[in-house]
Amino acid sequence: MRQYLVTACEMKRYDGNTTEKYQIPSLVLMERAALVTTEELQRARGTAPCRVLVVAGGGNNGGDGLAVGRLLMLQGYDVTFVLLAHESRCSAQTVKQTGILREYQARIFSTIQDGEYDIVIDAIFGIGLSRPAEGIYAEAVAWINRSGAYVCSVDIPSGIRADTGEIMGCAVRADLTVTYGFLKIGQILYPGAECAGRLVCRQMGIDAHSFLDAEPYWYTYTGRHTRVLPARQADGNKGTFGKALVIAGSGQTAGAAMMAVKSVLRVGAGMVKVVTSQQNKEAVQQFVPEAMLLTYTGIEDFGQDAPFAQRLKEAEEWADCILTGPGIGMDRCAAKLLCFSILESRLPLVIDADGLNLLAQDHGLQEALTEQGAGGRSVILTPHPGEFARLYGCTVPQVKEHLTDYPQRLGDRLHCTVVCKDARTVVVRHGGRHGYLNTTGNDGMATAGSGDVLAGMVTGLMAQGMQEMEAAAAGVYLHGIAGDLAAERETKVSMTATDIIDCIKDVILLQQDGTEKEA
Repeated sequence: MRQYLVTACEMKRYDGNTTEKYQIPSLVLMERAALVTTEELQRARGTAPCRVLVVAGGGNNGGDGLAVGRLLMLQGYDVTFVLLAHESRCSAQTVKQTGILREYQARIFSTIQDGEYDIVIDAIFGIGLSRPAEGIYAEAVAWINRSGAYVCSVDIPSGIRADTGEIMGCAVRADLTVTYGFLKIGQILYPGAECAGRLVCRQMGIDAHSFLDAEPYWYTYTGRHTRVLPARQADGNKGTFGKALVIAGSGQTAGAAMMAVKSVLRVGAGMVKVVTSQQNKEAVQQFVPEAMLLTYTGIEDFGQDAPFAQRLKEAEEWADCILTGPGIGMDRCAAKLLCFSILESRLPLVIDADGLNLLAQDHGLQEALTEQGAGGRSVILTPHPGEFARLYGCTVPQVKEHLTDYPQRLGDRLHCTVVCKDARTVVVRHGGRHGYLNTTGNDGMATAGSGDVLAGMVTGLMAQGMQEMEAAAAGVYLHGIAGDLAAERETKVSMTATDIIDCIKDVILLQQDGTEKEA
């Protein structure tokens, strides 16, 4: 299903809209949050009473945690309450929760009490954290992490920045995080995602009504059954389902061409023609006999009157879209192929791998791409962090630090859609109203050729008529599911890019009828 991902600012706005427009008191929302957290904790750990420690800060997150502890206490749990902030510095709702606890004769400590606990409720910091944890707060985080208890974080692990997943000095490593209303970006991006443990999103009264015509920018697809493939005509033919021109593979990298072309067809495109080095002819024919071939031998084939140059132009006129870059190298032939794809065509275009590295070196081509994008041409760039850094002009650590920012800037600069591939892949479009953050896939996909498979899948979807943003997001989502299936069957350590290709058909089955073919 499609789910929104929100920033801290967006969530606070929706919280305020709920209390102001719909007149649901904040204390009611807090009680609901505590109730669903208690339900999820007991679902994970059972209902047998045990020893619980609540570690709360002074903000509303702390109030949520105190309310969770109270509900457990009333069910017979042995609960110890710790409030790290003085009440004079607590939010009104948290002060209210301390008053309720005192009416129940509960004692609230100002420091963590020595002892052994089965469960720790982490409610020190919420989504509003903007500076590193220090002093008693950092000490509390360290204590929780070495406690050996089962840790349940309220809304977000304390110390994680809600907008970026960044660790703000130190952070709680939770076993379970129960978040409210909508997933937060920092729970999805690493290292925040790793600190969150098992992440559960529960509704407690803040839903889409609270947007008031201001939808969140980010979304994701969750699960394996979200239907994102284009509809197929029952009376269609191979031309109906799209013709892709794939420019891939130098003499040393036949595999890139083979995997990209195979993936174009696997995702549903009707026809594909591959432009590749003559040295790759037999390998490509054996791996993808369905593909048509156009081969070149050297730079002389790119002369204006050369037969290859004429056939290349004819292939462009035949095609519905172009993929250029996988394994083409960095030589003069590769540069000619990239120039052709950009300067001599207006077809929807996907640029990957070596095509991106060549583009990074040629500001003239970048300017041409920007003009074409402004004129309506559909262009998708699919860089990994290293390629992105070269193209944008920054370092790889900066890319990872600004994963929800820099891709949008590059997309706006070049008037294109950017697929920035990482553990969490980001898809954004220049001037777009929404960005996609992918949550499918696994670390086993960090293997040679995986990017070629993705580029082929996105191109195959474009060939079938999908718009660039939709094709890119769908391709990334489906590629991740195929990778998850491959990991289940081959293990993350042993899986290869061809295993991902082999699983595309099973992803299609999930899309079509919700059933997964047995391995």
